[in-house]
Amino acid sequence: MAITAGMVKELREMTGAGMMDCKKALTETNGDMDAAVEFLRKNGQAKAEKKAGRIAAEGIVKTVVKDDKMAAIVEVNSETDFVAKNDEFQGFVEAVVNQVVDSDAADMDAFMAEAWAADTSKTVKDALVEKIAVIGENLNIRRFERVNAENGCVVSYIHGGGRIGVLVVADTDVVNDEIKTCLKNVAMQVAAMSPKYVSRDEVSQDFLDHEKEILLAQAKQENPEKPDNIIEKMIIGRLNKEMKEICLLDQVYVQDGDLTVAKYVDKVAKENGANVTVKKFIRFETGEGIEKKQENFAEEVAAQMAGN
Repeated sequence: MAITAGMVKELREMTGAGMMDCKKALTETNGDMDAAVEFLRKNGQAKAEKKAGRIAAEGIVKTVVKDDKMAAIVEVNSETDFVAKNDEFQGFVEAVVNQVVDSDAADMDAFMAEAWAADTSKTVKDALVEKIAVIGENLNIRRFERVNAENGCVVSYIHGGGRIGVLVVADTDVVNDEIKTCLKNVAMQVAAMSPKYVSRDEVSQDFLDHEKEILLAQAKQENPEKPDNIIEKMIIGRLNKEMKEICLLDQVYVQDGDLTVAKYVDKVAKENGANVTVKKFIRFETGEGIEKKQENFAEEVAAQMAGN
């Protein structure tokens, strides 16, 4: 397969690796982008895997919490940041999230087909289409989730005017301002540090085996002279370090470096005579994983002039 400059550029943007390294990875993997990323990771050349978290679309995330028990989070996209800050758009997203929290829809198709709460003669899809006509940009209700904290409470946190939204659900036998503040701080941690799991208990064996394979390849390349038993210990150490980064409760608590998140929650729980267990978090970041259209205004103007 011919390796194009565009493919090299895409892989470089995804990984941060050098141009020649990217070309070699694509050549070795016959142009398979995912396999090329893996190739670069195993050779220690990728600085980061940015593809999944790349911010490439505008819009906002909103949350709503009812009676500390029920909550919803939505992401609605617009074409420009200008529209995302518009009162008309913000009001629409507010209506959407309030509809979601009371909805029984299990997926987006069902949600779009249900009656719009503000005017039951319309569906949610009808309301979206009308809003597109009013605002003059393409809008998209991209995703939503609902949670029910039956045995405790749920808190929300919005960062950057809607760039990131977080819900944290906890089981707790005491719900007061101190406990809710604690969980709000945990939600801020989730927004800032973007963990993948609540605890190590959620990490699958397949994921661990995959990471061990990556770490083994890296360690053998960096330390070809070391025996296997030493490399095995190195892998265990590196894997534990990775778990502390991707598991929320194992992370260093950003507001007190002497504590992990788990120890911080336990500390507040004991101070309030409570039993608190963080059960779940949801983190939406606006536009993550969406490829943003690259505008070339010079070409656009030239095309318009040619059309005239």
